Amino acid sequence: MKHTDIIDILQSPESFFDKGVTVCGWIRLYRDSKNMAFMALNDGTTLPHLQIVINKSDVTLPEGATRVGSSVKITGKAVKSFNKNQTVEINAEEVTLLGDCPLDYPIQKAKTSLDYLRTLPHLRVRTNTFNAVFRIRSKISAAIHRYFQERNYIYAHTPIITGSDCEGAGKIFQVTTLGYAPGYKSLEEYNAADFFGQSAGLTVSGQLEGEVMAMAFGKIYTFGPTFRAENSNTTRHAAEFWQIEPEVAFAELDDIIEIATEFIKYIIKAVIDECPDELALLERFYEKGLVAKLQKVVDDEFARVDYTEAIEILKKSGKQFVYPVEWGLDLQTEHERYLTDEVFNRPVFVVNYPKDIKSFYMKQNADGKTVAATDLLVPGVGEIIGCSEREADYEKLLSAIKERGMKMSDYENYMDLRKFGSVPHSGFGLGLERILMYVTGMGNIRDTIVFPRAKGELR
Repeated sequence: MKHTDIIDILQSPESFFDKGVTVCGWIRLYRDSKNMAFMALNDGTTLPHLQIVINKSDVTLPEGATRVGSSVKITGKAVKSFNKNQTVEINAEEVTLLGDCPLDYPIQKAKTSLDYLRTLPHLRVRTNTFNAVFRIRSKISAAIHRYFQERNYIYAHTPIITGSDCEGAGKIFQVTTLGYAPGYKSLEEYNAADFFGQSAGLTVSGQLEGEVMAMAFGKIYTFGPTFRAENSNTTRHAAEFWQIEPEVAFAELDDIIEIATEFIKYIIKAVIDECPDELALLERFYEKGLVAKLQKVVDDEFARVDYTEAIEILKKSGKQFVYPVEWGLDLQTEHERYLTDEVFNRPVFVVNYPKDIKSFYMKQNADGKTVAATDLLVPGVGEIIGCSEREADYEKLLSAIKERGMKMSDYENYMDLRKFGSVPHSGFGLGLERILMYVTGMGNIRDTIVFPRAKGELR
């Protein structure tokens, strides 16, 4: 039906003053008095609502057109508002009910905790909170593409179904058409009879295929869904998440750290510039000082610390950590948060991790104990980027694969890249939901994706 988007009216109110207009949307608030009624209408194009003023003596209200959640069409005149919180409102001349909403509509003021709203993923997007979060998700996704496109990166579409486990950790979802089949004598026989004739799973990363593209195009990035079958129920883990993975030829570790720094600052600045209303709402209700925190990231230099030094800092902290702090062990969230929140008070790159706790493809340092890898840790969240220079030496990479007991046949094409014109190259992975937690102040990753997937959760 012919109508005007609410965002067009709110962004250029003067061009609509004293003109007839038709708008459609859902009723977010309704206030009634003896002679007048006021409706807050939202059509999804903007976070702020449009106020509809109804003179009850002139306008007939259909049954249901006063209920929160109902959808309506309003025809009337746009006029200047004398309310200090808005510039324009609509004097209604006709109200048409498009979709009724009964009184048991579950999105009510008294029941809008985040825990409760997670039980209603199909309805929670109608609240102001998730209107703001997912509008930011859209804007930051556009900024991600813009950053890479402006710098001549190729957008590479890597497969979702894959025959290899990029991380070598075995935490992948199996893809099969056979289902339960007890008649097969072995796993090999079962896989041979399956759709692909071999074991297949959902990708944990597009990196390996991204490296293939980088060896031809120089600079590429992937941006799509990835999957981890981890039996984890923490606030930072999801079984399905979106990941951004640039891969850059002729880039060593310091180069990719510089790119990651510029990238993070770019996309956060885009959110600050393009989502002021959304950030204001989230700062008011979820994280005080949110905008100042984000601006500090844009303005400040990122810190950098060697993994070995970070371990010493943690040992000398006097803090009683739940998880042990020893050289050779991975940093846990509590360790990362101490480093970012209490020591550096800003994002920090931890570099040169022990090779045994990092992936097989990372470049081995000359000391034989560490790899040219870094994680970017940010205050309040911990790790958001995993980054490394890739091992370009055929023999060293072959040795790493054998040491971890990985199937060489799964990585033959990947190994070929080290034989035919190999170059130094580096890349990183950024989880979209992790960076969204940081920029929105949401404390649970399930609140940054529309339909979260986790252990035992598929709605």
